[in-house]
Amino acid sequence: MPVFSYQQRNNIVLVSIIVLGCFLLYALSTIFSAILGAIVLYVMFRPLYLHLTEKRRWNATLSALLIIFISLIAIVIPFLLLSIMVIEKIISFKTSSLPIDSWVDKIDMVTAEYLSQPRFAEDTLKKLGTYAADLFPSILGSAANIILTLLVLYFLLYFMLAQLREFEAGLLRYAPFSEQHALKFATALKNSTYSNVLGQGIISLVQGFLLANGFWIVGLPDAIFWGVIATFISFLPVVGAPTLSIPAGLYLMLIGRTWSGVFIMAYGLLFIGNLDHVLRMIINKRIANTHPVISIIGVFIGLPLFGILGLVFGPVLLSYFILLTEIYETNRMAAERLERIRATPDDEQF
Repeated sequence: MPVFSYQQRNNIVLVSIIVLGCFLLYALSTIFSAILGAIVLYVMFRPLYLHLTEKRRWNATLSALLIIFISLIAIVIPFLLLSIMVIEKIISFKTSSLPIDSWVDKIDMVTAEYLSQPRFAEDTLKKLGTYAADLFPSILGSAANIILTLLVLYFLLYFMLAQLREFEAGLLRYAPFSEQHALKFATALKNSTYSNVLGQGIISLVQGFLLANGFWIVGLPDAIFWGVIATFISFLPVVGAPTLSIPAGLYLMLIGRTWSGVFIMAYGLLFIGNLDHVLRMIINKRIANTHPVISIIGVFIGLPLFGILGLVFGPVLLSYFILLTEIYETNRMAAERLERIRATPDDEQF
């Protein structure tokens, strides 16, 4: 006679699955960014893959490899080029070529007199240096981690695309909610991903181009470099690309070009800053409406976890969490309603 009943054996198996699953999740925590990146790229490139394989009748393997190549060119390589540009700029930068110390002293004198902050500029430079070092880690120091993440990301993405129908059927089968809610979650997942990644990417490119154009107009050096930096800083809510016009304007004022400094600050804060809101409204209407609070909180969540990639992954991850919460709430209300119907006698239902 067995020691455990059928129900007890099922409970033991379920507990074992949960414990083992938690252990596996902990073991996979080092490549979580690769898993999340594969999901994001899968959602973004799924329509293109279906177009190539089902409408144009391309080979599944060839289509998946083409999408991997496109994503490398459009997404991964720009991040690597940005890191290389920043590192080269830091290496080539010489403080002796610019009167940094005298500028810092002048700013500290003004802030000490009017704001009671005698070391404002010095402390700010130190904080910015630390922040930049954390945001743009050395390529050499993290090369192995970057390569491993990319290998895992594209390994997962390849099989997610090449076996798309089987992959999605498995998701529907093991999803912890009904097929109707699973399809609803898939639609919301696509919208939130497009809004946070594609929509914000378009806004960042526009802001970076406009800021570089403004720097070129007033004759600031390295306008293209600062435009690239502005493109990536645009992912930061509240801060954003327009704030780069403030130090640029102060620099122009310190070298005696007061009106140029006023122009570049007004151009960045008023024109580019307001254009951000207009573009966001247009994109949200065409793609999906992502609340600014999600972007702000998501960035603070993503940066400590994923570094510079957290500018994208943080808001996306928070959006996914909110979607799951909404589905859970819908399922709970439906279950309670069904339970009330079952508990009500048939003659009282009519």
